[in-house]
Amino acid sequence: MGRQYFGTDGVRGVVGELLTADLVERLGRAATLWSGARRVFVGRDTRGSGLELEGALTDGIVSAGADAVLGGVLPSGAVAIRALDFDLGVVITASHNPPEYNGVKLFRRDGKLSDADEEAIEKLLDAPTGPVRGTVEHAAEAREAYVDYVTTTFGADLSGLDLVVDCANGACSGLAASAFGRLGATVHSIGDSPDGTNINEGCGATDTALLQRTVVERGAALGLAFDGDGDRLIAVDERGEVVDGDGILAILALYLDEKLVVVTQMTNLGFHALMEERGIRVVTTDVGDRYVLEALVREGGVLGGEQSGHIIHLADHVTGDGLPAALLLCAALRGRRLSEAAAILQRFVQCKKDVRVSTKQLTSAVEAAIDRANAELVGEGRVLVRPSGTEPIIRILVEARDGALAEKACDKISELVESELG
Repeated sequence: MGRQYFGTDGVRGVVGELLTADLVERLGRAATLWSGARRVFVGRDTRGSGLELEGALTDGIVSAGADAVLGGVLPSGAVAIRALDFDLGVVITASHNPPEYNGVKLFRRDGKLSDADEEAIEKLLDAPTGPVRGTVEHAAEAREAYVDYVTTTFGADLSGLDLVVDCANGACSGLAASAFGRLGATVHSIGDSPDGTNINEGCGATDTALLQRTVVERGAALGLAFDGDGDRLIAVDERGEVVDGDGILAILALYLDEKLVVVTQMTNLGFHALMEERGIRVVTTDVGDRYVLEALVREGGVLGGEQSGHIIHLADHVTGDGLPAALLLCAALRGRRLSEAAAILQRFVQCKKDVRVSTKQLTSAVEAAIDRANAELVGEGRVLVRPSGTEPIIRILVEARDGALAEKACDKISELVESELG
């Protein structure tokens, strides 16, 4: 029957509408029963709805007879690492989505769940409570333990590096500055004052304007932006220019001397050209970092990611995580300016538009227009139209060597999508 609630990355929705305390409680119970877990580690981001939903999730876990261990506000990557010592990890977050959203992400010991896993959990959503209740514990040391782990495992001497970190008023607030400070960097933090309502608002990996201005005004070497749950990283060079996930991945692939990199359909065609030139095999998946993760495991790879800033490095980790990726990026610079390191990637021009729609089912007219545009761009570009996995939005990407051509085609398809599906 497919999945009713799970999307690209867990279950997400506006709190009180799709995402209710009742649903979160049922998810907690269903996931616990599905996994057979005896101990479940739980984290959350900084949204105001997080505490209520943490309580609902905990009720679901203990009603299935398992013990819930609450780590408080933590990046998703921190929960994934802690899940190695538990039967299941759960984080209450809507990642990069606005404050009114929240969600539930699940981690097994080896990373995120598959589509089949999520379908199996949904089948247990109406399961009754068990005869025995579990207990609730608090892991007060979880944040400090995460900083210890990532700095020890991924860190390098950053003495003399002046940088700005934007924590999106999310789960990396306080953590990122602490990690970089330990390694000797001079750190200025923005988006570092969460109040429950300002996560991802005018800051973070999805809105880098403030970071760009701050880096230039301070004369910093670079800026690093995370999203609400800390699993995305977008960088800004010393000139205030954005270096997205494609650029970060290109720098890391060459620095780490990788032979295989996994990316998604959104990755710039210039990235593919660079990897081919350097003899690095590229595997392409559907959009979604968990599909990148699945392909890395299947292909025996270590490095992969998305243009949106999900960077996965499976040496000493099990999923994508913004802070380790940021530490690796700083180490990879080796005294160079970020602009110099990023210049290795010669990009095709990409034109993107998000169209809010009432239905995400493409019509025959839209599909025909996409086919025609791809036929016209063959060898020189491409068109990709896909529904968002978390919002009522159709995402449109047109890529070409000729920027004017890309913009014209993007405008034409966007107008058609709006008229057909809006």
